Amino acid sequence: MGRDSGRGRRYGSWRVVVRGGCGGAAGLAVVGGAAVGDAAGWVAALSMVVAVGATLVTVGWWPRTRARLGVVAAVVAVVSGVATVLTGDAGEDSPIGVLMLVEFAAVTALVFVVARFAPAPQGVPLVLLLSAAGSTVILRVGAYGSFLEAFGQCAFMGLGAIGAVLVGGYLRALDVRRLNSVRVARRSQRLELARDLHDFVAHDVSGIVVLAQAAQLVGAQQPDRLMPLLRQIEEAGQQALRSMDRTVRMLGDSDTAGGEAAEDRPRAYGLEDITDVVERFRSSGRAEVRLELELTAEAIGRVPREVASTVHRVVVEALTNVRRHARTTAGVRVRVALERRGGALSVSVVNGAEAISSGSGHVAEDGRRGGTGLLGLTERIEALGGTLSAGPEPRGGWRTAAVLPLADAGSTPR
Repeated sequence: MGRDSGRGRRYGSWRVVVRGGCGGAAGLAVVGGAAVGDAAGWVAALSMVVAVGATLVTVGWWPRTRARLGVVAAVVAVVSGVATVLTGDAGEDSPIGVLMLVEFAAVTALVFVVARFAPAPQGVPLVLLLSAAGSTVILRVGAYGSFLEAFGQCAFMGLGAIGAVLVGGYLRALDVRRLNSVRVARRSQRLELARDLHDFVAHDVSGIVVLAQAAQLVGAQQPDRLMPLLRQIEEAGQQALRSMDRTVRMLGDSDTAGGEAAEDRPRAYGLEDITDVVERFRSSGRAEVRLELELTAEAIGRVPREVASTVHRVVVEALTNVRRHARTTAGVRVRVALERRGGALSVSVVNGAEAISSGSGHVAEDGRRGGTGLLGLTERIEALGGTLSAGPEPRGGWRTAAVLPLADAGSTPR
């Protein structure tokens, strides 16, 4: 809060200085126009005052003036063009040349503002109109002897407008690129959150469904077994809430998550969490699970963070699909091991149930398509240089397996 309030005060002070400077410069333009009006002609003086005053007010009181930018630009262009047509020969000693240069600078600045901020359908005609008005102000001096000389002088003055358009357009392109990057980053964050919720929360929710179905079956015939099942449902529900909270907190930024330091936020799930996943799956009573975690504690510590988290997701997704889509469950084997050749980490989940596949996912007993989480896993694993396979076993059942290289996954340990 203190940092934000300090920034607000500094921004407010800077805004007061800018507005004061713009207001003072506009006042000087009015005084100067009035002082040389008789000598240079009141039409040229009034045109200069309008162009300078409108530009300074627009810039000084930005962004409040953004909504009226089109009207201001059109008025300045029309007034400047009409003044060029109506200005006559002011004589050699006339200060009209100075007024012309001041007005040209103001119009060029307004061209930059329009090219930078105005919507494209409105900005293009306004830029053309302002450029034409700004490049022809030199005709008021009358320092040309033929049409070709006048055209050359206007073309030279038009270089200022071209430069303003190029600079404004470049900054506008940077803004568009930045906004697109923010949009892509937000979409990526939403997809990451959706995948995390699918991977972790869906696993716990599927356990709740299984336990609730078991409670319905035994509640009427074996009431004494109902209370333990209800306690398991409560524990599974609390675990789902913890998983959701952990997922959201992991995606939080230390600058925006209530000042929470990075080291205080929960770490990503890893290989050591697979044991807890298997235990919760086993406690649901749906199947007996055999875990083969063929890694020592030292080896687990050397596995990169992204690889360990992805292996954990593979196990969670595979067990969730077993829960949701297997018609029968004869047993599940989870194996995580280091491959000697190639320095890769392999994980496989095999269940002895008969599972039917259709398209890209399994088909559950009620006909719902499943396995969509495998699509996200495939993208994640391929980004790490690994491979994922899922399909029926020749001897029956279903097998989900992944191989992830350790050398290409980065050297950051878990």
